Amino acid sequence: MTNTLYDALFAGHAQNNAVFLTDDDGNQIRYADFVWRVAQLAHALTDAGVTPGDRIVVQAPKLTDTIALYGAALQTGAIYMPLNTGYTHSELRYFVEDAAPTLVICDAGNETDIADICGRDCGILTLAQDGTGSLSTQANAKPTTYPTVSRGPDDLAALLYTSGTTGRSKGAMMSHKNLLSNARSLTDLWQITAQDRLIHALPIFHTHGLFVALNTALLAGAQVRFMATFDVDTLITEIPASTLLMGVPTFYTRLLDDQRLTKELTQNMRLFISGSAPLLAETHAAFDTRTGHRILERYGMTETNMITSNPYVGDRLAGTVGYPIPGTEVQITQDGTPVAMGEVGMIEVRGDNVFQGYWNMPDKTAEDLRDSGFFITGDLGVQTADGRISIVGRQKDLIISGGYNIYPKEIEDVLNAVTGVLESAVFGVPHHDFGESVIAAIVADDQDVTAENISGLIEPQLARFKHPRKYVFMNTLPRNTMGKVQKNVLRQAFSND
Repeated sequence: MTNTLYDALFAGHAQNNAVFLTDDDGNQIRYADFVWRVAQLAHALTDAGVTPGDRIVVQAPKLTDTIALYGAALQTGAIYMPLNTGYTHSELRYFVEDAAPTLVICDAGNETDIADICGRDCGILTLAQDGTGSLSTQANAKPTTYPTVSRGPDDLAALLYTSGTTGRSKGAMMSHKNLLSNARSLTDLWQITAQDRLIHALPIFHTHGLFVALNTALLAGAQVRFMATFDVDTLITEIPASTLLMGVPTFYTRLLDDQRLTKELTQNMRLFISGSAPLLAETHAAFDTRTGHRILERYGMTETNMITSNPYVGDRLAGTVGYPIPGTEVQITQDGTPVAMGEVGMIEVRGDNVFQGYWNMPDKTAEDLRDSGFFITGDLGVQTADGRISIVGRQKDLIISGGYNIYPKEIEDVLNAVTGVLESAVFGVPHHDFGESVIAAIVADDQDVTAENISGLIEPQLARFKHPRKYVFMNTLPRNTMGKVQKNVLRQAFSND
């Protein structure tokens, strides 16, 4: 049976005795053993009632079994749906109700909360740091081979939810072809091979950590140093024995704060890659001066995986995101019409990497995905005559902090429901470490409304990374003649805070 993505990433390693992954405790797993583990988990999924096309929701810790679960979902023909581990009970309820999964995999400590959400509509299995989760224990007794389910290039492999400016999250439907085409392009472009050792300190519920970092490593047969969380001390220890790091700008600002980061420390490293948020030019220059390495910045979205990349061989320019990756077309438009080179416009992208549409949202799909196949990103950019692209702003109010996408409308809806808050405006300002910081401007009718009590009230409703880092209280919000809040005025006023 042919299974497009499983065959490319996993099946070929069935006899590979090279080390695939090393965890924080020094445990190593060979590629062949990992493929066997994928099969055991696939049997456990089938026993839980999972059939081809079913959604599997995964909100679980960063473990070897969590990656193997991704492979098992592919092998059974299911649709893998990873969720941020910081999402709250109310946020999870929306995802489960919208995706209607057959099975939810969660941290063993969250099983009671998940059961309250799922009721009798879906099954629940757990993963735990010590290996005692019900999914792991059930898989332990299963066979190490599994009859792989046939899946073609256009079958769905994953469902990734990305927040919308309306406050309602959208499920981006990613096919086997979408994910594999991008992994192949990036592996070739960045020259990733079995001789590489990747430091993996990213979360695995996100496009960057799962589909960019791990898919390329699996495709190339590279080694992976699998860190449970980002930790500077561990990173410093691992850099001399590694060749590749994929991170967000925060990784690099934290490394630069440590005097142990030197040219000598990084002499074995081949490539530092940054994405998920803009990399400040000052960070780019400082890292080059300290280490002799120019960070390779790239650009992508949940709906498209990677779109552009600075070159592996050639100039990596600060403030640009490079050229369209092979197999991907990019055009800069105004009202759907391509603009002249050097003019600012909407970034649109077409290629095998572009998603299939939004789950249960045909109108939104039609709005963002043209009949021609071009996806309207919502980002504003400019392209030079040689094709290099720079992002100059976002049409939408997306805030990217620490590599996470944050949409102001979702936060504003929660803030506006607080008693005493008349209205709010949430916006991002530059932050040297996180890329952007979230600020909330509040208009209140009660002096008892304080930053402290607002923060306490929203805590159970929003994931921690969405919480405003600062509240500013105003008599009125700045508006234009049409009555629209001028967030550009707010950003300018508080950009130095």
